[in-house]
Order: sequence, then structure tokens, then C-alpha cells
Amino acid sequence: MTAHRIKLSAEDQSRLDELRQERPAQLTHPSRRRAGRAQRIADALTALIGSWHFIIIQSVLLALWIAGNVIAYANAWDPYPFILLNLLLSFQAAYTAPIIMMSQNRQAELDRRHAEHDYRVNVKAELEIEALHAKLDALREQEILRLLHLVERLSGAGEAEAPR
Repeated sequence: MTAHRIKLSAEDQSRLDELRQERPAQLTHPSRRRAGRAQRIADALTALIGSWHFIIIQSVLLALWIAGNVIAYANAWDPYPFILLNLLLSFQAAYTAPIIMMSQNRQAELDRRHAEHDYRVNVKAELEIEALHAKLDALREQEILRLLHLVERLSGAGEAEAPR
């Protein structure tokens, strides 16, 4: 059986060769890269702030703050309209918004890396499938040629034996 060259374009063949050289062990999968300390803190704070646990605790603390100031009306540390509470919530928002944005930016970068990794895997799979199709076509052509030669041989042998 003769070796049959895969019928891919030169660009596809070079891309496939490049992708074949990248073994999974050599690829740095996006999720395996370590985040820095600041990124891990931002992710942890985002996970905490975006949880029902945090919302419930903050709601209870706000209710206690307001109730404490309303009950201790004469000795209230933050009388109505709760300017100190408003200042604390603004302070919290001023710091949490950038932290959440840092975490979202990091997640977006991870998503981009995952998409690039998936794309490379998909391209490799597509090119490998094309190569397999080409190999199957070559095998099919060889089988058809072999069968044609057999038919020609049989028809030639049948003509030689037939009386005239």
C-alpha cells in the first residue's frame, strides 16, 4: 500500500502540524494559571459581597443601626436622616465597585483564554477530521482501483476460456 499525502491546503497543513506539536501537557490551560494575591483577594471579596449571606447580614446590621438610632432618639449617635450611615454605605460602595470590577476583568480575561484554548482545540479537531476524511477517500480510491483490476483480470480470463 502506498503512502497517500493528506489533501489539505498548505496553510491548513502547517496549522495542523503546529497544533499537533502542542500536546495537552505543554499547553498552559487558562484555569491552571495562578492569580496574584490582589486578584485572589478581589475574587474572595466579590464572592462574599455577591452572596445572600452578605446581603442578609448587611440588611440586619442596617435594621439594627436604624432601630438603635430611632429608639435612642435623644442620645442617637446618628439621628435621622442617618447621615453617618449614608456616609458608611457610600464608603463601602466606593471600595466594593472597583474590587468587583477587578474581579470581573480577571474573569473576562480567563474567559478569553478559555475561548482561545477551545478555538485551538476545535481547529485541531476539524483539521484532524479533514485529514481522516482524506485518508478514507484515499483508501476508498485504492479499494476501487483494486476491485477494477480484479474485474479486468476476471473478464480477461473469462474471454480467454470462452469458445469462439
